[in-house]
Amino acid sequence: MRGIGAYGLFYDPTFIILIPAMLLSLYAQSKVSSTFKKYSGYRNSRGYTGKDIAEMILRRSGIYDVRVEHVRGNLTDHYDPRKKVLKLSDSVYNSQSIAAVGVAAHECGHAIQHNTGYTFLKVRHAIYPIVNISSKLAMPIIILGLIASAFFLKLGIILFSAVVLFQLVTLPVEFNASSRAIGILESNAYLSYEEIVPAKKVLSAAALTYVAAAAASISSLLRLLLIAGRRND
Repeated sequence: MRGIGAYGLFYDPTFIILIPAMLLSLYAQSKVSSTFKKYSGYRNSRGYTGKDIAEMILRRSGIYDVRVEHVRGNLTDHYDPRKKVLKLSDSVYNSQSIAAVGVAAHECGHAIQHNTGYTFLKVRHAIYPIVNISSKLAMPIIILGLIASAFFLKLGIILFSAVVLFQLVTLPVEFNASSRAIGILESNAYLSYEEIVPAKKVLSAAALTYVAAAAASISSLLRLLLIAGRRND
């Protein structure tokens, strides 16, 4: 089976391994979009904006060196640990919706993780530089390996494994941030009991996208291992 070539990477029976993860990814994207849109239409009873919630949670958590800023786009919210900036998107920053409050609280969860030295976040930050390089080099080297040498194929798979590891480490980081967010919103009565349920739904839908990404990476790695195994037969 040494004549598989790069063509086999894209047109090969092992491609079927990717289908479940692809379907899960499509479902996850649809779910997070529809859930966020639905609860963006419900104003929270306290009248807090995403910015209000973020600032209150940060201060209550004893974090005074993190700025809350606006960033363009929809669901482009993120916490930048290098600059210590929590960025909230168009649909969250000035919005008083339940969805906006949930997302803002989730991003605060990441800031709290950073402040308290949450283990999995530290691991993710530590391996990010390696993963950043690996993600760019893995596929070209894998294609080279399919064309030229099994050595390059194995090297490409090792590099891609770093990407898979990053996706797996991301899962507890995201789950923990959501758990912190819901706990804070509930214990401080930033949302009413009835509003906590839809906030959980928004964050659960968002978490599913990370599960789908991890599943896609694992499926791709498994497929590459099968292709490499066939090449060595």
